[in-house]
Amino acid sequence: CRVTESKHPEFPVGGYHVVFAGWTTHFISDGQGLRALLSWPESLPKSLALGAIGMPGLAAYFGLLEICSLKEGDVVLVNCAAGAVGSVVGQIAKIKGCKVVGSAGSDEKVVYLKEIGFDEAFNYKTVNSLEEALRATSPEGYTCYFENVGGKFADAALQQMRDFGRIAVCGAISMYNDAVPPSGPSIHPTILLKQLRMEGFIVTRWKNRFEEGEKQLLQWVLEGKLKYHEHITNGFENMPAAFMGMLKGENIGKAIIKV
Repeated sequence: CRVTESKHPEFPVGGYHVVFAGWTTHFISDGQGLRALLSWPESLPKSLALGAIGMPGLAAYFGLLEICSLKEGDVVLVNCAAGAVGSVVGQIAKIKGCKVVGSAGSDEKVVYLKEIGFDEAFNYKTVNSLEEALRATSPEGYTCYFENVGGKFADAALQQMRDFGRIAVCGAISMYNDAVPPSGPSIHPTILLKQLRMEGFIVTRWKNRFEEGEKQLLQWVLEGKLKYHEHITNGFENMPAAFMGMLKGENIGKAIIKV
């Protein structure tokens, strides 16, 4: 957001901030919850503060480095890989010297994943078998799994984990609209026998370290190590349709509304 009028000395007119203000074009604030934008290069769109250098990028950064305890040589699996979070996950893993496999829902997205450096990528909607696709793209299995989807994908992916594998559960987008909780294979024997570590997280856990993460993500973008794509929808009135489209997987990278 941009400050257009102010009676608060710490928030001068023209300043840019990030805030959770809901679906609105204007709002009044007492200054609580506003986070000032980093010193922002003119070469970059400020909307990246909502994407690769914002909450999605931070979820990728902390989820991968803190929950998955990423280290050089890991084999990383990420689903919903062409989305705002997944695309950053894969690129951070490559920066850290890992092999990365991504799953996405269209051939166009698979091409995009290859363009940004994924070692392997497949369209989960067209493969004959998820199990076969996961084995083919990494016959040696996976040491890290960044989970955004849940459901049947997770059932298949857990079977391909190596012993002592680490799993960061960031989302479960395939299950959000289920009226009845799905039933599926019990994951407990797999977690036990493979001695896996699986942990869910919400990015605000690291709120006190957001500036650290944002500075590193910004540096990687400026260095060309972290690429981004924005799926921009014009018009505030189109926000509901854009939101539903995002949940259907119509976007590559971060879905943004241009007001």
